Parts: sequence; C-alpha cells; structure tokens
Amino acid sequence: MKINGVSIENTFAEAFPMKATRIIITAANDTWADHAGRAMTGFATSVIACGCEAGIERVLKPNETPDGRPGISVLMFSMSTKELGKQIQNRVGQCVLTCPTTACYSGLDDGDPIALGKNLRYFGDGYQISKKLGNTRFWRVPVMDGEFVCEEDARVIKAIGGGNFIILAETQEQALAASERAITAMRRVPNVIMPFPGGVVRSGSKVGSKYKALPASTNDLFCPTLKGLVDSKLRSDVGAVLEIVIDGLDAASIIRATAAGVRAACVAGQKRGIIGISAGNYGGNLGPYHFKLREILR
Repeated sequence: MKINGVSIENTFAEAFPMKATRIIITAANDTWADHAGRAMTGFATSVIACGCEAGIERVLKPNETPDGRPGISVLMFSMSTKELGKQIQNRVGQCVLTCPTTACYSGLDDGDPIALGKNLRYFGDGYQISKKLGNTRFWRVPVMDGEFVCEEDARVIKAIGGGNFIILAETQEQALAASERAITAMRRVPNVIMPFPGGVVRSGSKVGSKYKALPASTNDLFCPTLKGLVDSKLRSDVGAVLEIVIDGLDAASIIRATAAGVRAACVAGQKRGIIGISAGNYGGNLGPYHFKLREILR
C-alpha cells in the first residue's frame, strides 16, 4: 500500500487498556482557560514516569460549557482509577484552583464517580458551601478573586492508550513538517489526545533495557544512527524518525485520528522525503488492541 508514493508498512500499533476522564475548565476569557489547561496537562506525556497522560482535547465556545464562559476540554489517562484520582486532585488543585477566574466541571455524563471538588473543597477552610442543581452537587470555595466553583465529582471510563504511528523520512526537517501536518489534522478528531510535546515524540521506546533499573529504553531498531550496529528496521535512506502517540476514549476515535494523521503526513509524498509509515508494537504480547495500518487506511 502506498499514499503519494509513501509506503504503508503491513504492521500494527499495539495499544492497551487505560482509565480516562474529561475535565472542563472555564474562565473569564480564552487566555486564562488556556493557562489553566496548559498548566494542568504539563509533565503528562507518559505513565512511565508522569503518573498520567493528559492533553487539551479542544477549545470550547461559551455555548458548549456548563457556565456559558470560554473553556478548555482536557482528557486525562492513567493505568488505574486510584492513580487517576490522585492526578486529578493534584493537577486541578495546583493548576486550576490557583488560576485566576477559573471553574472546573466534569466533561463526562457516564462512568464511575471520582472525587473532583469533593476533596478540593477543604481548601475553603470551613467557609466552602455547596449547591445542588438537579442530581449534581457543586462546591463554591472562597478565593482571593472571588469564588472557585467546582463540580463535586468527575467520571471515569475505560479507555485506550498507546495507539501510534511512525513517520520515516529522509531528513529531520521533513519528518517534523510531516508530523506537524498530521497533528493539525488529528486535533480535529474528538475524544483523543496526542500527549507528547506538540503531539510528537522523538524518543520512541521499547520495553526493558540492559540496565535493570530502567523499565523502558530507546527503540534502537528505529534509531538512524544505529543502523550499522543493530538489526535495524530502517532503509539506508531514512535519516529521521518521529512517532505520534494517541490516547483515546474508544477504539473508533483512535482509528479516525490515525487515518487523519497518516494521510496528512503523506501529503508531501515520497518526492519530498517522506519514505514510509510504520507503527510500534511488541509482537502483540503487551496490549489487546491492535490497530492495523493498512486496514485503517483502506
């Protein structure tokens, strides 16, 4: 299979079960909603060391938010409900509660409840008050610019992490340009995030290392500088490789994001240095979700 002369390898991305939530942050204007969203999703690229994977899903218009103000939709993923709860409390408490004019709400209607404002209310030191609208409880916490309004619970659902595809190019510049095109297209797809900086990762990893303390290490088979030292998966003309990792609330969303991203990455074609598209897997032994590139792109 080829797209604009770019070879699509007959392989698959191997993904695994995760737990996820959607948090809605609103503020007096887009600038402060963005500040809170970016702070909350910082240091959240990989559960290997960050505790969660998180990112801004999209910007929300006032008519899409619970309080009619500008907002940001954030998706957070972790390996367990317990760890996700810890990450929600720490990140909302340190990055949203602290940010001027913000409020915080659950972005999911279904799923298991998990504490949001239920624990953060104690920052009010006894002056916090609650209000129930329908079946939903909100907390109003006094802060120095007024009140921080926060829904009592968020919702946690089953999700998928680790969807991916890999761009093989002649040069770093060409690989980066293709990756940027892919991310622009993928950000139009709902229910997914690409958690690495700018959505792109250069340090793709494999499971394990020759150093016993490391659970993961560099994916040497895709490192251009190691072609002469390992059983490389790269052709001689591949000079740079970049990976895009996708976390999604469901398999269908990851499939849509993968298709959009790969097609956008291949726009330049082989004549402009995009040589191939591959994917990262572990032989099918790590995760139960196998996203087959050629099937997705047919």
